[in-house]
Amino acid sequence: MAIYSCKLGSPDGRILEKDVEAQDGDVLRRGLEDQGFFVFQVKRKAFRILMDKEALRRRVRSKDLLAFNQELLVLIKAGLPIVNSLDTILERIDTGLLAATLRDVRNEVKGGASLSEAFEQFPAVFPYLYVASIRAGERTGDLVTTIRRYIAYLKRAEGLRKKILSSLFYPSILVLMAILVISVLLVYVIPTLSQVYTDSGAQLPLPTQMLIAVALFLKKYAILIFVLLAAAIYIFRRWSATETGRFRVDGMKLRIPFVGKIIMEYAITSFTRTFATVLGSGVPVIESLKMSVGTLDNRVLERKLLEAVTRVEEGTRLSAALESVRVMPPLALRMLGVGESTGSLEEMLADVSDYFDEEVENRLTLITTAIEPAIMIFMGFVIGLIVIVMYLPIFNIASSVG
Repeated sequence: MAIYSCKLGSPDGRILEKDVEAQDGDVLRRGLEDQGFFVFQVKRKAFRILMDKEALRRRVRSKDLLAFNQELLVLIKAGLPIVNSLDTILERIDTGLLAATLRDVRNEVKGGASLSEAFEQFPAVFPYLYVASIRAGERTGDLVTTIRRYIAYLKRAEGLRKKILSSLFYPSILVLMAILVISVLLVYVIPTLSQVYTDSGAQLPLPTQMLIAVALFLKKYAILIFVLLAAAIYIFRRWSATETGRFRVDGMKLRIPFVGKIIMEYAITSFTRTFATVLGSGVPVIESLKMSVGTLDNRVLERKLLEAVTRVEEGTRLSAALESVRVMPPLALRMLGVGESTGSLEEMLADVSDYFDEEVENRLTLITTAIEPAIMIFMGFVIGLIVIVMYLPIFNIASSVG
């Protein structure tokens, strides 16, 4: 028996995460679906497969999965059968988790399984969204278009993720440097100078006394403060991993000024792009919606959009259902309404994701442009204040001598 981590959508619109013991992941997935759950993910827990050599290898990177799909697309377009295409790809990559997985996929296909069924055996490597897209492509007989759409999806999603990381990199370095410099001043430099003042017997001004007291306290109890801080972080992480904690934390994220707007727009971008990709691959609307909700990574937004999915299942228009849960801005809703009316919903979803791509990028550029000088000014102010306060006794002595 193995332990599987499951992310589920319940019939009443809640997102659940729980661990379930089962013999096989596929049997578990089917059982959960029979119980009325929509299964976003079934993933085997790592601690139960520590002795599995393949589990010790690093996970497949997005760019490796992208390269695999690009090669698979070219080979299928050239007319090669699936097994021959996999053999050709394996001639280039012969080591690593992806290569080992593709060998197993090839064996499954040789044994009579479809490509989507073979991919479905390895959820840690091939996401459910990808497997569902491949299955839809097999049903429609247009696997080439399906893979092409997924490649475009991967490129855009990875491109936006890299923009966000690159935008946050330099501000993060500045914050770390500011914390490091101020910590060295408080824990090392100030106690050293205070000893000099104590030996000289000079009368210290009140601001200098207060700063020295704080620095000596931090130096004396630094280990205890670090332990308490680590414990607080650990407790918070455990709490935020619960359903209630995760929901509240995600709600707080959305309420952060300016940053919450970026989180919201990034989630809308992920949702609409995923929805467009799977819808264009031939997956039915309701299933496409449920799959797309799983990409939001925010419990508050997931719950609201699952409410919209329920209303769509009841016969409500998509744009009206989304408007009722107040997730998307009016512009996006108008665009989706036009897409529904003209039969071009997929194109409108792509346009919405492109629009919010630009919005997220513009907001990130604005916030990083503003935050970098703000951090520098704050850092200079704090360090300057510390230096002035510590040199006040010297200024007093100089003025008295004059």
